[in-house]
Amino acid sequence: MYSITTPRQFLRQARRFFKKHPDLKPRFAEVINELQLDPFQPALKLHPLGGKLSGCHAVSLTYSYRITLTLLVTDLEIILLDIGSHDEVYR
Repeated sequence: MYSITTPRQFLRQARRFFKKHPDLKPRFAEVINELQLDPFQPALKLHPLGGKLSGCHAVSLTYSYRITLTLLVTDLEIILLDIGSHDEVYR
């Protein structure tokens, strides 16, 4: 099972995001549970990022919203970095 790490910056962003989108809290909880079990399951649509986010990955929260993360496979650790719309997290 993977451990999830939430840096302070992510917690601030998540607080703002869920203030605007409280309806997505249950979906976020589902995604986190699925990430902990197996981040490579197809339903999460885990994909590597390029450019300035090279080395990071993203998963889909919904069609419009993403969660960016660092996936440390050797340590079985997932560090959440950002949450928001496609344009917000890939800026």
